[in-house]
Amino acid sequence: MDLGLKGRVALVAGSSRGLGRAIAEELAAEGASLVLCARGEDALREARESIEQQSGAGVVAVAADLADPTGVERVVEAGMQAFGKIDILVTNAGGPPAGPFESHSREAWQAAWQLTFESVLDLTRAVLPGMKERRWGRILNVTSIAVKQPVENLILSNSVRAAVTGFARTLANEVAPFGVTVNNILPGYTRTERLDELADAISSARGIAPGEVRAQWESQTPMGRIGEPREFAALAAFLASERASFITGTSVQVDGGWVRSLL
Repeated sequence: MDLGLKGRVALVAGSSRGLGRAIAEELAAEGASLVLCARGEDALREARESIEQQSGAGVVAVAADLADPTGVERVVEAGMQAFGKIDILVTNAGGPPAGPFESHSREAWQAAWQLTFESVLDLTRAVLPGMKERRWGRILNVTSIAVKQPVENLILSNSVRAAVTGFARTLANEVAPFGVTVNNILPGYTRTERLDELADAISSARGIAPGEVRAQWESQTPMGRIGEPREFAALAAFLASERASFITGTSVQVDGGWVRSLL
């Protein structure tokens, strides 16, 4: 299937590792040029070099903290200078720290809001005018299964990612007449560094081994296993494509059946 991504330019946040990198690799394999960003400069450089070698795609990488609006500005400006446009935006911020309500200070809530919600606003604000002018665009927000079924010990993520979902669903209706789609992709328990960190946090809180935590996640998942980043990235590439032009305002989980709700 030709996804129609040749000649498109995608900005993928948090793309030095995990789900963001998997999405970047998938988009590059389909012919898109990339603007990569993450906070870690060394990991980002390695990701850029690897993707360039594997796909031959044009890739620009900018080390930046997207919780800071000036970081967003630098990333978008670099993409515009290199390619002249940004057709696809993939927002993807690292998850806020785990823990129950009383373990998080006011400052922790503010930091979670800035990283997980305000970065989405700032990135969208920066690229949306161009998408509307060209009458084509794709905005994909990597959120979490927590927006459909709250996850234990993740009150920050459960709360702030729900706000992203409300924003995206409303924006989808506003920009649909301009050929711009807005969708959310919800990862379930997927084999990433973030999952390792979460397993460690839960194991410390419960006094059990991280391997036991992972076994519990697998037992809760009807498919009986942890997902792979490439499985998640496949959906992202489709929703970013020409073929998905009539899909907007959705929140689609990639979770092996973990979410038990009907919708």
